[in-house]
Amino acid sequence: MCIQLQTYISLAGVHRLSQQPENPLLQLIHFSVLRVGGVCLMQTKWRDAQHPSLIDSISSFLADNSFRLNFVPIDPDFIFNCGGLSVAFLFLTNWDCNITSSIFSRVQKLKGQFGHFYVIVTLPTQEQHDSFTRSYFKYGMELGKPTFVPVQDLDMGFEKIVRIAHARGVCKKQDVIAQINAEREESVLVMDQFVKVVTSIPGINNHDANMLYAAIGSIEAISQASKSVILEKTDLSAERADTITRFFRDPNYYLSAKLN
Repeated sequence: MCIQLQTYISLAGVHRLSQQPENPLLQLIHFSVLRVGGVCLMQTKWRDAQHPSLIDSISSFLADNSFRLNFVPIDPDFIFNCGGLSVAFLFLTNWDCNITSSIFSRVQKLKGQFGHFYVIVTLPTQEQHDSFTRSYFKYGMELGKPTFVPVQDLDMGFEKIVRIAHARGVCKKQDVIAQINAEREESVLVMDQFVKVVTSIPGINNHDANMLYAAIGSIEAISQASKSVILEKTDLSAERADTITRFFRDPNYYLSAKLN
């Protein structure tokens, strides 16, 4: 049933409206607080098939929410880019039971072209609901691949599109932040190990280790640096520069017992 199909939506931020909006799309002021921003590519063929008032409302809505709208001859009806992630949509504004074969053929084609792909289908009547449900299983759609989102009207449909794109963008941003944090933690661990190794050299302290890291780099680079290079690039004393070069190059030195 269509009620079951609606449960396939699990993205954070994608919720079914409890009531049908009483005002047109421009009056969805409760949603404009998102101010998500991004880029929206609308298919020119889809645009030309809609009533001009709908296109005007969508354009105004996107502008109010900091989206840049471009009309292009793309295959899906919409491609949204929020937070560096592209999400493709088919927006079926008028379900026609006589052309279901071409609709699902198009869905199957686009499903293989986009990693993030959704189909928004407007089903205001029970007859259309029933037709959609029969066709969904008739043409062998795999549950959730892609996700179909049945809606009652155009306003709700377009809101779903922007909410899904926004939710996907937020997830992408969180993944990037998590990766940055992980890399930062890794760099801290690497630096800790570096300091431990370098300060094991007699007479070299944390300040010297940090200076060597900033001026010369890795332990391998330090081990290959000559005394003159160390003196040129750091403010270490000649005695400490000599100790460092001897530590890495003179086996009689680095294999002997040392007292701190």
